[in-house]
Amino acid sequence: MKQTYYLRILAILLVFFPLSIYAQETVNGTVFESSSSSPLPGANVIVKGTTTGTITDFNGVFSFNVASFPVTLEVSSVGFETTEITVNSSENVSISLEGGISLDEVVIVGNRSKPRTILDSPVPIDVIGVNELKSTGQPTVDKMLTYKIPSFNSTNQTISDATAHFDPADLRGLGPSRTLVLVNGKRKNQSALVYINDTPGKGEVGVDLKSIPAAAIERIEVLRDGASAQYGSDAIAGVINMVLKKNVEYTTINTNAGVTSEGDGFNFGVDFNTSTNVGDNGGYLNLTLGYYNQEETNRAGEPGGDGLFGVVFGDNAILNGTHPWLVENPDMGMTVGQPSYNKFDAFFNVGVPFKSGNGEAYAFGGVSARKGTSFALYRAPYWVPDPHNLLHAVGTEYQGFQPTFETDVVDNNFTVGAKWKMHGFDVDLSGTHGRNGVGYEVNNSLNPALGANSPTSFDVGAYVFINNLANLDVSRNFGTINLAFGAEVKGESFEATAGQPESYAGDGVQSFPGLQPANALNAKRDNYGVYGDLEFEPNDDFLIGVAARYEDFSDFGDNTSWKVNGRYSLGDKKGAIRASYGTGFRAPSLHQIYLSNIQTLVSGNTISNQGTFNNVDPIIRDGLGVPQLTAETSKNISAGITYKPVNNLSLSVDYYNVKVDDRVLFTGEIGYIDGAVGNPQNPVEDILEANSITSLKFFVNAVDTETSGLDLVASYRNIELGNGKLGATLAANFNETKITSKDADSTTDGLQLEAPGLLGTNGYDIFNRKEQARITSSRPKSKIILGFDYEINKWNVNFNNTYFGEVTWQHGNDVDKDQTFAGKIVTDLIVSYDFSDKISARLAVNNLLDVYPDVIDTKGDFVTDLGGRFKYPWEVNQFGFNGTVINGGVTFKF
Repeated sequence: MKQTYYLRILAILLVFFPLSIYAQETVNGTVFESSSSSPLPGANVIVKGTTTGTITDFNGVFSFNVASFPVTLEVSSVGFETTEITVNSSENVSISLEGGISLDEVVIVGNRSKPRTILDSPVPIDVIGVNELKSTGQPTVDKMLTYKIPSFNSTNQTISDATAHFDPADLRGLGPSRTLVLVNGKRKNQSALVYINDTPGKGEVGVDLKSIPAAAIERIEVLRDGASAQYGSDAIAGVINMVLKKNVEYTTINTNAGVTSEGDGFNFGVDFNTSTNVGDNGGYLNLTLGYYNQEETNRAGEPGGDGLFGVVFGDNAILNGTHPWLVENPDMGMTVGQPSYNKFDAFFNVGVPFKSGNGEAYAFGGVSARKGTSFALYRAPYWVPDPHNLLHAVGTEYQGFQPTFETDVVDNNFTVGAKWKMHGFDVDLSGTHGRNGVGYEVNNSLNPALGANSPTSFDVGAYVFINNLANLDVSRNFGTINLAFGAEVKGESFEATAGQPESYAGDGVQSFPGLQPANALNAKRDNYGVYGDLEFEPNDDFLIGVAARYEDFSDFGDNTSWKVNGRYSLGDKKGAIRASYGTGFRAPSLHQIYLSNIQTLVSGNTISNQGTFNNVDPIIRDGLGVPQLTAETSKNISAGITYKPVNNLSLSVDYYNVKVDDRVLFTGEIGYIDGAVGNPQNPVEDILEANSITSLKFFVNAVDTETSGLDLVASYRNIELGNGKLGATLAANFNETKITSKDADSTTDGLQLEAPGLLGTNGYDIFNRKEQARITSSRPKSKIILGFDYEINKWNVNFNNTYFGEVTWQHGNDVDKDQTFAGKIVTDLIVSYDFSDKISARLAVNNLLDVYPDVIDTKGDFVTDLGGRFKYPWEVNQFGFNGTVINGGVTFKF
């Protein structure tokens, strides 16, 4: 019944497709860069107050139809000052753009009715152009953003199964699930992975940002404000919009290679980007191909003795390091660092105007495929024996083994649609398909339960997430009123595939027992949403806007979110005062509802298997009394000021407060508290015993949080210095997240949340101090970026300094074992030289001063660093621990 309903909605949307296109007047012209008089490709040319327009081609030329003359054109390009010109006829016009006014950059995100400049926007937005991304010297988009946007964080996680291959990323420390990612304004699919290991973002689901190649991106728009009323679920912390390249002046080939100062982590990459005209009226096709290879790094600790297993086995030789194997292997065989992987990308972006000039058909998307290898804990010979010589030759001394965790990730996203003008309205109808799949293998391992019949390589299962969307967006300018409305129909599916039987037989393969047939599923849901967005702008100084969105989900219900915002200009384009208030929501992901598996766990000086049970499992719902997952809700408020005191200096300050209720969390370990394995003493322990596990976890709506913060951005461009020009940028974020759950009890060691059902009546703590710290202190509470960009003749020098504030790891139940890791400054130096207009070279030294996080202080708790295996923090992370990385590259244009 509901499926038929959605099909009817889609049919109604399709009715809006035009049956005829009407001829109109044509605007023609060329855009130049004022400093060099060179044609400027890729510049945005729109009719002021509307979305009607186009971009310039290879030669800076543009042409599109308008209803009648005269019209006022608004012309912009990233890194240039926006200009306006009135056109009275179809004769060719020449337009010149001045460089470097960041507050005048035109943005798409954050507004459904018309493009606006950063200065005019009633909400805070950052725009990072392709050259700024490259100036970080970082290899992937998530790392580039980490070193450009203070409120954005992403770091590599080690010894964390598949999480090591995805790297949780978030805005404002609100978790990966609460940041919406768009590509060309269309929703990007989430990854198939749930971060269930002990890392920042634990229990969350994010977008695989590694799947979008930087070479395909023209700019990235980051909306630092809640936007559920405009975009729907997930946009609680903000929105990241990746705008793909269209026409480019040159075909470009970039090559890059690098290595750490320790001699490991070698990387090599090459990408290709080109575009061509399609038709003779402004059509374009942009194509990007890329390859990237990265080798692993190793920064394992060398404690000499194995504190973890020395305690487990009660063996002093293991504990103090006199065991023969430990004498030969003081690092306990560990590989602790970034994973190795190979990645291939193919992306395209195409637009073909209708012959009448009344609109265009478009399509974009791509495929990213990567295969990676990370490492599990090394199985020392005194931990896991190999009596059947599966991993060592007969007659040789057994040295133990280190299992590898290998992933095969494929992400693809495709959108096709059309934009046109109909009865004065701008109409955009599109369909999007997105898929992310990850297959797992464990190699160089064994399953002790199978004895001599155990293989050493195992297929341990796979996950796939798919979404399909249909979107209709309609907007129109009525002079002082801007109106936008639209609808979205979305279907999602989450599939889990069991591993081979040998991977889960008995207690399963060492390191990651395979997914069992009971874990396999193919869950689906659908939803529809409708929205409206209205802005009133009686004059150039004042703007007020309201937006609302209604969504209905097939599995848990509906939600209505709304938002109001306003802006008052300070006059003569000098700045603006802005503020917004709104509500938002996030639907629990299908992954969080249906995920289940078994993992090997190291905790409390024991090695055991832990079960993750999904929210629909009778053990969770009926046995433990855990309620059905439902939507998180939020209240967002922000207020700020932008100011441009002189032509090249821009400033902005924004305060924000985000309250999230019923936040979905992944519980801590729920194990034996009254009895022991084989001797259960309460109903919860009976459930553990019946399922042959020592602990369990599940997802539940169980915590309310409040995040407050301040964003500051100051940019000074085109400062004359000697024979060159200097640019300086200071950007900072300060934030704090608190747990505000009304049913949380204060104790001497912190908060204890009320547990549902049997767990509460039997005294269980489902979210202990360590788990709480992942929300409140695992990401820096302050981050400051100070960057300088100096250009002289053919040289360009970027000198960036990023301060990552302190983070705190909390012990599960002992406040005296907490550790705060001090803030650190990471310095990057990037130098480039243009041999000609067609050839340039660059050298990047990231982390120039070889800065590392503080070393772990166990304070007598061997589990904190897993018996010395980890030298640097792994459950909280500021910027990783690779040390200095040196990269060099060459760019060819033709």
